[in-house]
Amino acid sequence: MKILLVEDDNVLSDGLTHTLSKSGYSVTCATSGSYAEHALAAQDFDLIVLDLGLPDMDGLKLLKRLRSRKIGLPIIILTARDGMNDRIEGIAQGADDYLTKPFELRELEVRINALIRRCYGGFSNVIQVGRLSLDTQDHQISADGQLLLLSAREFGVLEMLLMQAGKVVCKERISQRLSNDGEGLADNAIEVYVHRLRKRIEPYGAVIRTVRGLGYLLETSKNE
Repeated sequence: MKILLVEDDNVLSDGLTHTLSKSGYSVTCATSGSYAEHALAAQDFDLIVLDLGLPDMDGLKLLKRLRSRKIGLPIIILTARDGMNDRIEGIAQGADDYLTKPFELRELEVRINALIRRCYGGFSNVIQVGRLSLDTQDHQISADGQLLLLSAREFGVLEMLLMQAGKVVCKERISQRLSNDGEGLADNAIEVYVHRLRKRIEPYGAVIRTVRGLGYLLETSKNE
């Protein structure tokens, strides 16, 4: 799962990136509001951790701009502003959670897990399609209780399809999800990963359907 960390304090940013990466997250750091907007245009993310004291714009302004563009990603504000009015304003502008500095790293991780569970998995840490399961907390994909051994990019594609199960995911979003520094993948590369995944998951009652001209859709097999 991919997190966009918007934080201009390099020491804090490095520490959070290290901790979250050890927990299985892929973290992209942005040191300003404009950099954050560029990253969101170039890549696909699952959650944003947002500082308010940015060098080029107030974080609340960035938050308001993102929500006005219908960017519905879960957003956690991480800030030294601890007044009640600041909290109210942050939530009113569209934040999903608000954590004040200083904070415990474990608390941030718990809040991130809770938001991901609520936004993508309902009340459970596990998203299941057929006999295929994604544990959003442990970042593992299993079939009939056994871990699936996948390449990093195969995992990225299947994780995204599982998190959006029952919905069409376009090739462009998959390309952004797997890209490095905004460099996307060719359509035929994505087709190769999908072809490999189909062979792996179909025995477990999950199918990836091609929606012509749009993308891919993961759903339970009709035989299940």
